[in-house]
Amino acid sequence: IKMVTPVIRTVDLRSDTVTKPTESMRSAMANAEVDDDVLGNDPTAVLLEREVAAIAGKEAAMFVPSGTMGNLISVLVHCDERGSEVILGDDSHIHIYENGGVSSLGGVHPRTVKNEEDGTMEISSIEAAVRSPKGDLHYPVTKLICLENTQANCGGRCLPIEYIDKVGELAKKHGLKLHIDGARIFNASVALGVPVRRIVQAADSVSICLSKGIGAPVGSVIVGSKSFITKARWLRKTLGGGMRQIGVLCAAALVALRENVAKLEDDHKNAKILAEGLNRIERLKVNVAAVETNIVSFYWQIYVDLPKDPKFIAEDACKSLEVLGVLVIPQTTFRIRIVLHHQISDSDLDYVLSCFEVVCFQILNCLAQLQKRKLDVN
Repeated sequence: IKMVTPVIRTVDLRSDTVTKPTESMRSAMANAEVDDDVLGNDPTAVLLEREVAAIAGKEAAMFVPSGTMGNLISVLVHCDERGSEVILGDDSHIHIYENGGVSSLGGVHPRTVKNEEDGTMEISSIEAAVRSPKGDLHYPVTKLICLENTQANCGGRCLPIEYIDKVGELAKKHGLKLHIDGARIFNASVALGVPVRRIVQAADSVSICLSKGIGAPVGSVIVGSKSFITKARWLRKTLGGGMRQIGVLCAAALVALRENVAKLEDDHKNAKILAEGLNRIERLKVNVAAVETNIVSFYWQIYVDLPKDPKFIAEDACKSLEVLGVLVIPQTTFRIRIVLHHQISDSDLDYVLSCFEVVCFQILNCLAQLQKRKLDVN
């Protein structure tokens, strides 16, 4: 399908990681008070870590360059013997998108449990996956359970507090630790109307991303007990994450923390508006009720009529939208993911919906021509 409509603007909805630093962030970075963080003396890093630890209700915190490193360090601290096992969702970020680091670098065996549509794993299935040191010697020993909140691949769904508490109780029952990949934990907090510290109360550690929902240019913070963070600092150095004057980065993260959490509610509203608008387009079906935060993930069902035709898949739809300046990501063959962030305006939403209408109209015309050719041949 050839698109001839000129690009009026570019609207980047690939992820909430694509935001640009605001002027207040740039100013804070330029004026940041810094020192050598490897030596433990960077005052801006210390300030950020204290604030995030307080928000999460944990004893200590440590800045890391990425959420992937934050999750990896957390898993390796808890699974301190090679061959240990971690239970995690089969559609979780740690399992799918972090390059198999827990196994390749840490010798940790992933034991997956099915993620349900709402992002949870059945409690009974988690318990059935636990393998005890007193069990069969053929099996690895379970040390850790990992949850993800919000659950990105399930459309940014929020894990309920009651559910997390139950998983925490299960972990304690079996002598396990609980880690939460809280890449978008602030989104969950705003959507649930509950403080972050309450959401992660049952967790032994949490990785909190600053460069996703709240729009900092770089970095995550992991939180936990003082002993956990002490071990984590050793691992961060081993992995090459021990940086020097990181106050420059932490200054921008502090601005994001203080200015952008309040904007998440608007991101969630915009995601719902976009989902409702897409659902009104002929032949598109979006589960609006499932849009809880800033992610809209839906099947490109317009293509189901001709699933074997390579022209009619999500990737091609995304390419057609890109020609119009709308950047979105194909999640699977027939699924598209859209992520809202604080730099998307109301007029951007209108433009995105108009571009989807253009693409759908052209595809419907193409489908009609194909149907006509079939009839003519017959």
